[in-house]
Amino acid sequence: MSKLYISYNQIHASVRNAVERYNINSDFKPDLMITITGGGLVPSRILRTFLDKRNDRNVPIQAIGLTLYEEIELAQANGGTGEDIQVLKTQWLNKDELSMLLGRRILLVDEVDDTRQTLAFAVKELLADIEAEEVKKGLKPGESNTQLGVFVLHNKIKPKKRDLPSAIMKNYFAAVEMPDQWLVYPWDATDIEEHTEKASI
Repeated sequence: MSKLYISYNQIHASVRNAVERYNINSDFKPDLMITITGGGLVPSRILRTFLDKRNDRNVPIQAIGLTLYEEIELAQANGGTGEDIQVLKTQWLNKDELSMLLGRRILLVDEVDDTRQTLAFAVKELLADIEAEEVKKGLKPGESNTQLGVFVLHNKIKPKKRDLPSAIMKNYFAAVEMPDQWLVYPWDATDIEEHTEKASI
């Protein structure tokens, strides 16, 4: 599989263009981002630059941690296939953060939608957390009108192993739709100048 090197400048431009193309500020109006740590951290921070402030404040960023591909690589290194590996939580929202989800317009952010396994897991868990918080406050499921959307830098056009609910797909924003390629991101580079040069080819 061919490698595609992505530069910080390309990411910056892709995020800016996506916010404008999808009218994210006027239509979805996010007031909270939840980033999947690792790949989603830098895109979330760049995205915040282009999101409108809410109540004169920058859109806050909360972080969750999931592991899948590292576990698959470990299994394969030990002679397995990794096919039976499931997504695991390594970091999640605390009680105070969970209680602040209701009524928000939340963007879940990651760098790439590949097999969709981690995104689907995160969406499922967040929706369950939102419903649990609604129940705590004596609300019916959905009564808080909490909205959840997804923003990814790259969506690989390929069969996915998991699906996202149709309500989520209505607020699914991919900065770039692309064929299935091996993406090399700048935050993984050990020589950023060499990486940036490769990204310009």
